[in-house]
Amino acid sequence: MSRTIVEPKPGVEMGRVVVSITVENADDRERADRGELRPEDVRRVETDALVDSGATYLCMPESMIASLGLKFHRPRESRTITGPITLNVYRGAAIEVQGRVVTDEVLGLPEGRQVLLGQIPLEKLDFWVDVVNHRLVGNPEHGGQWMAEVFEVVRAADAAGG
Repeated sequence: MSRTIVEPKPGVEMGRVVVSITVENADDRERADRGELRPEDVRRVETDALVDSGATYLCMPESMIASLGLKFHRPRESRTITGPITLNVYRGAAIEVQGRVVTDEVLGLPEGRQVLLGQIPLEKLDFWVDVVNHRLVGNPEHGGQWMAEVFEVVRAADAAGG
């Protein structure tokens, strides 16, 4: 059964944060870094994305994904406000937002849908959504710096001094 994806009303600005992003084919970028491909031949898309912490992935229309030449990974059952829908997941995207770059998967959307920047890339890029000022900022818990959190697992014997 085919379902439609419902998006916010155009022009509604309440809490809306839109950022410019660049998405590249990560394999192309690696080949260019090794000198096997000219930098200008790296497949890339520059676009605006709606920051959507309710979305899991970076979500892009299938035609944008095709222009990047990303590799199909798997279908993924997805929840929308109109019910479940199966969408395709692609791998190998280098996502750049405000000078920070992460390699991640991309979820394909039907044509005509807005690009969405979801929670996994936001977390990896260590951004915080400032809904009052309609912008992304570096995580204030990290002084705005791009930082990864790693928590060491302490064995009970080590904690007890043994």
